[in-house]
Amino acid sequence: MMSGSQLSRALAIAEKDIRIYYLKGPVLIYGILFPMFLFLAFFLGRGMPVDFLISGLLSMTLFFTATAVSPVILPWEGSMRTLERLISAPVSIPAILLGDALASFIFGIIISVVPLAFGLVVGVRIFSPVVLVAAILLSAFCASYLGMLFSTPPTNVPSNIMMITNLVKFPLVFISGVFIPIEQMPPWGKTISLFSPLTYMTDLMRYSIQGSSYHPILLDFAAIAVFTVIFMVLAMFIHIRNMPKRL
Repeated sequence: MMSGSQLSRALAIAEKDIRIYYLKGPVLIYGILFPMFLFLAFFLGRGMPVDFLISGLLSMTLFFTATAVSPVILPWEGSMRTLERLISAPVSIPAILLGDALASFIFGIIISVVPLAFGLVVGVRIFSPVVLVAAILLSAFCASYLGMLFSTPPTNVPSNIMMITNLVKFPLVFISGVFIPIEQMPPWGKTISLFSPLTYMTDLMRYSIQGSSYHPILLDFAAIAVFTVIFMVLAMFIHIRNMPKRL
């Protein structure tokens, strides 16, 4: 259990990350521009229902943005030699990781408002606002710790981490029901989709907006919670082991 002093330091780290990293090139390119152009490339001219499009855009935007900040922070700080000063301060590694994850969490929530607002403007109605808010919060936290897991290789070159990140994220988009509904996938595709957290995020967005989902929504929430715990534990364990290699 993290103490109150460590939690306040994690919040200070998150504030610092927000001021420094939100406008960095890789964050803007891989967090905002890539999902936008990917969405436009696959959905324009296909004549799909607007509520299906918005729910897919919302889940993909949230996933990409919440995994855009946390992977680059530690490599950048390692290359700029600011990580050594942070490690020498009275702050634990879990608090450092929590602060970085919170910055990514907040970024994901802020940017996810854009496709949601666009959907409301074009006439999309929210079927379950409560489920939608809970899904966005839990999904953003899950994705932010997935981003922390991406940054575990002890390299101080941000481009190396972003290459690994995108090698994982892009395949997940195509197996998670964002572009093709899970019910239309072949059996092997449905099986593979079970191992992607984005599957359950997208399913919750579809339920929140369209009123229907492939999995029961309690299963979706439980799956995202399990993925969050797995990503958090793995990120903590590997970062604690690899942190000295960054210095």
